[in-house]
Amino acid sequence: MTQMPPQAPMAPAGMPVKPHRGGMILAFSIVGIVCGCIIFSILAWIMGKGDLREMAAGRMDRSGEGLTKAGKIIGMIVTILQIVGIVIWIILVAAGAASFSFRTSGM
Repeated sequence: MTQMPPQAPMAPAGMPVKPHRGGMILAFSIVGIVCGCIIFSILAWIMGKGDLREMAAGRMDRSGEGLTKAGKIIGMIVTILQIVGIVIWIILVAAGAASFSFRTSGM
């Protein structure tokens, strides 16, 4: 006897599943890259995580799972890179301000 692989639980019979938002999540992550706007990257990450949870529970259409995963991963990467960039920028500004104050105080 062959055993079937476990499947995610489905919505109760007659209950429609929500449409996926994979395209929107992927678009948000791309806008985060192109515009450098961290808000869109964070939104892609959060929305992707929530939608994948809904898909696993069977409450959302699974046909957009690939787009949703891609958008979430890109959103995560872009958010982390943007945060690292902001930290580096703050360090450089602080170092520049410190070196400027040393040069002007020695006159």
